[in-house]
Amino acid sequence: MNIENQISMTNNIIIEDQYNRTSLFEKENVNYLVRVLKRFNTVPKINNINIIASNNEPDLFKIIPNKSIKIGSSFLDKPVLALIYLRYGIEWQLWYKALGREKQDAALCDLAALKVTRVFYKLLPKEDKEKLNNLNFYLLDIIKKGEDLPTEYAAEYAILQNFHGLRNLDQIIKPQWKPILENLAKPTEYLLMSGGDLRLNIDEFQLLNKYGCRPFPRPEAFTFASSTATSVSNFAFDKTDKARTILIQNSLKKGLKDATIEFSESLKNSLRKALKINDECQIIFSPSGTDSALQIAAITQIVSNKEITHVLVASDETGSGVPAALMGCHFENTSALNYPVKKGDKIKGFRDVDLIKIPLRDEKGELKSSKQLDEEVFNAVSQTNALGRHVVLHAMDQSKLGYQSPSASTLQNLKTLNNLSMQIIVDGSQLRLDPKDIQNYLNKGYIITITGSKYFTGPPYSGALIVPKNVSKSINAVKNTLPEGLTNYYNHSDWPKAWYCSKKLSEGFNYGSYMRWNAAIVEMDRYYKTPILYRNLGIEMFCNFVEDSIKDATFLKPLFEDETKINTYNSEAFGLRNIRTIFPFFILKNGTVLNVDEVKKLYTLLNSDISHHFDGSALEIVRLAAQKCHIGQAVNVKYGTDFQSAVLRISLGARVISESWVNRDISLYFRNIESQMNEITVIIKKIELILSKPEMLK
Repeated sequence: MNIENQISMTNNIIIEDQYNRTSLFEKENVNYLVRVLKRFNTVPKINNINIIASNNEPDLFKIIPNKSIKIGSSFLDKPVLALIYLRYGIEWQLWYKALGREKQDAALCDLAALKVTRVFYKLLPKEDKEKLNNLNFYLLDIIKKGEDLPTEYAAEYAILQNFHGLRNLDQIIKPQWKPILENLAKPTEYLLMSGGDLRLNIDEFQLLNKYGCRPFPRPEAFTFASSTATSVSNFAFDKTDKARTILIQNSLKKGLKDATIEFSESLKNSLRKALKINDECQIIFSPSGTDSALQIAAITQIVSNKEITHVLVASDETGSGVPAALMGCHFENTSALNYPVKKGDKIKGFRDVDLIKIPLRDEKGELKSSKQLDEEVFNAVSQTNALGRHVVLHAMDQSKLGYQSPSASTLQNLKTLNNLSMQIIVDGSQLRLDPKDIQNYLNKGYIITITGSKYFTGPPYSGALIVPKNVSKSINAVKNTLPEGLTNYYNHSDWPKAWYCSKKLSEGFNYGSYMRWNAAIVEMDRYYKTPILYRNLGIEMFCNFVEDSIKDATFLKPLFEDETKINTYNSEAFGLRNIRTIFPFFILKNGTVLNVDEVKKLYTLLNSDISHHFDGSALEIVRLAAQKCHIGQAVNVKYGTDFQSAVLRISLGARVISESWVNRDISLYFRNIESQMNEITVIIKKIELILSKPEMLK
């Protein structure tokens, strides 16, 4: 037995093996400790590093390089403080391992751990920060200052070396370290909310973004929000955290640029493999589905000298910023690369284009028939083509409420038009498609827009264009460059290396986009590991239950009852695009449908702990009120022909399948799906509970 193990057994206790009932386990501390420890899923997992609690030295915090972190019991009595110190210690060990043999460069570990822990502290909820207000600890004090890292290893940081005992007081920060520190010395959860726009920002209380998601796992919530966005899973978060670790290691060996290009290309290759995409098809990453629409607008402009008309099908059920993006306009007040811009203004270098919107619903809010939509699409394309313009037809498969248009036969019939100049784009942003569907579209020469953040439940945002071989060749043959204003939006590295058009885009890398795609691809890989028969049976089983549950609830009115008009799902073949997996519904109180504001309020209440509104109620009611339920956010839809209301959505996501398939145990698989069906029942009961207190909706 080595000395380290002897120490662990005599004076200290490995933190997971804490048996003694110390002050840590006093009743008032337990619940708070548990809540704070949930944040440990955002602390990197380091192999062979023990976290040891010391009772004999309660004020001890010691990093033993490559072996362990010792923390005194007085830290553990203050869970938030312990979390800060452990985050620092584990990050230090992560960078120390990444150094490989260059252990004399341990100063890098001090600075990286400090930088990461500062950001980690900023992301703590407000009530946790308040617990640290009156504490006086050196590491905590220097973190709160939030000062920029010095060019050289400043003496004021030298005290940090006392944590590990390695001395590098005169160490100069190497120039090649600076970009690595700047880009990768950030917690994974911070990277997951970077490289997008303001919609990824989180509030300081619930740590939720605009879509009701966190940039780190939220296992306490029942989540069926894949039609909108989903908090990252524990599984995908851990894999992405590991990807950051490997990227740090490779950057220290090869340099940041080469390591990142290698990482980006590996992501694209992994996406090709997951979706069975031909290697000759090109993939362009983007921060969001709306950014993908802007990329399409730019590509169209450089390949066609004709005047351009975009025909946007399902314009009422696509992303709200898509029309502006197709017109070459800013769709938010910040770009994905964090440049301030003015929403609605034309982006530099874009020329004027026309946009024809073809909504799925008429002025009265009635869903149009499939035949009517096909006619509108055919007429719009034929009339535009007759004017000698280049047509970009944006077909929908599937919309945010689960519809597809136009029909395959109409897309085929358009090819009979004389002198047709047209590119078809398939909006597959929901990615409720099987690989065979994607291959079919690409074989026909269609560009496909996808995201990893809808059906496959990767964190928002992660967009991409898949460009078929023949279209890619046409783009590469053109010696025009993309509009100048796109340097505020995209990096050259996200585009195909061979293409001439993107050579003037920004240098640099969007690490947030890469990390989000990494998480999404992880979800794809584990989803496809479920055998197809069981996958399909599980999908049918779950979706049938959701449909019946909504129909059986007297206070819910399903929107999907009118889909016979559009005849969306009419194929005998099984597949994601041939079964409804998004279930929108109106909400009624005493037979009267809720208005838009009430629906939005109910959505927020559903995703929150509202147990304080039910103090004194039965324990079952209090527990129901406390359960956080995240479903698809409100979409404005008319109820009948004259009342503006909104629907919420319960949706199948890939995790329903992948998290149920464990150890190839078929019986356990179906029981796990049944457990998630029970969560649907809880969600519907909570909606009913909220309706029982209508004053909460005001």
